[in-house]
Parts: sequence; C-alpha cells; structure tokens
Amino acid sequence: MRPSRRDSGMVDVTFDGPIATVTIGTGRRRNALNGDAWKDLAHQIIGVSTHASLGVVVLRGVGDTFCAGSDVTEWVGACAEDVEESFAQMEAAFRAIEICPVPVIAQISGVAAGAGCQLALACDIRVVATSARIGMPIARLGIRPSPAFAARLVRVVGPAVAAELHYTGRLVKGPDAVTTGLANRCVYGELLASTVRDLVEEIVRQPTSAVRAAKEALIAVTGPPPHHTLGPAVNLRDLQLGIAQILHT
Repeated sequence: MRPSRRDSGMVDVTFDGPIATVTIGTGRRRNALNGDAWKDLAHQIIGVSTHASLGVVVLRGVGDTFCAGSDVTEWVGACAEDVEESFAQMEAAFRAIEICPVPVIAQISGVAAGAGCQLALACDIRVVATSARIGMPIARLGIRPSPAFAARLVRVVGPAVAAELHYTGRLVKGPDAVTTGLANRCVYGELLASTVRDLVEEIVRQPTSAVRAAKEALIAVTGPPPHHTLGPAVNLRDLQLGIAQILHT
C-alpha cells in the first residue's frame, strides 16, 4: 500500500500502514507555531486517532529542528485575551496527543523549547539527537507556567528537576535530557530517524489491541494534567518587553 498524505500548511500527516507521521512547521522560525497551527495540530491528531488500524504516531519538525514553541510575533501588540486564546489552543493540542489511543513518539532534533518542550512532554516517548536542546525558557517572556504546564513537566522528570528547569529557563542538551528523564534515548543526529524507525517497527510488531490497552492504562495512571489554571498565563507588559528584546537581538 502506498503511503497516504494530508498537508494543511503547518501540519503534514503521512500514513504508511499503521504508522502515522505528523510533521509540524515550515522550517522558518525553528518551526514555531502560531495559533492557527496549534489548532490545526489538535484537529489533525484527533482525526488520526480515529483510524482503527493506527498503531503508532511519530511527531517531528520540518528540517533540522523540532519546535521552538509558539510564534511570538503574533503576540506583538496583542491583548491579554488573544494571548490566553493562544494558550488554550496549545493546551488542546497537547491534550489531543496525551489521549491519543496509541503511542506517540517525539523525534527531537534542534530545539524543543517552551510550548515545543510541552509538546514533546505530551508524547509517550522522546528520542533526541545529541545536539538537541530541550527546556522551558519562558519566564523571561513574562509567561507564568500554568499548573498544567508544571504538572506535565513534573510527571516526566519529577518535582526537583522540574523546579530547576522552570526557575532557570535552562535548555538541557541531548545526553543530559536522558539523565534527567526528559528523553528516553539520545543518539547522534544522523541516527535519529533510523532509531525512531526501529522503535516504531518494534511497537507495531506487538498486537495492536495490547498496545492500545497499555496506553489506556497509562493514561488512567499518569494523566493528562487536570483542566485548571492559576491566574493569567502572562504578564502582558513583561511579555511585550520580552518579545521586543527577542525580535531586536
């Protein structure tokens, strides 16, 4: 059977038998996603999840990077309500991945930062390149991590490492990502795609019903994080100052 494909601009979905590959971004701005792209990603993941024959999903970015988070240029001059809506769209995408009935594997090269880090954390398995960097450098933009953001990081790495990553905004390099629990495996960049492919093939060799049952059990035990917020997601003044600093450096 020839692979089938759906391309909606910022989100490309390819099916090859029981394997769905979801590729995000355009290669510009390190695959930072705008609000429409986050909304489309949620829609595409929900659609993919309805396929009875689906066995595994691979999530990756265009080119040599995963996802630098949200495209902050759309927040220039935005009001608080617009920014909050962007965060709601992000969270919908994360939750769609978390409740997908089959394993979702993040193939991470380049950077997975901020919302890009949360996107990776929403996946079941993360495979990173040695040169990749992953973390939550959002405080400098005046963004207040929601309890859902914090819970997602704590669930994967524990409270101590989560605290350090949130407080410092440090980006963790590939090998250290495995040590801290942010990633399952770390390989040289030229081996990333083949390593993920081998892992995918190992999964699809298992009975689909058993793998789906395992995913359902893991969802019941580990999440997704509850729907709750703690005040606004941003200090709008700090956000605009942070964006201006980024755009002029």
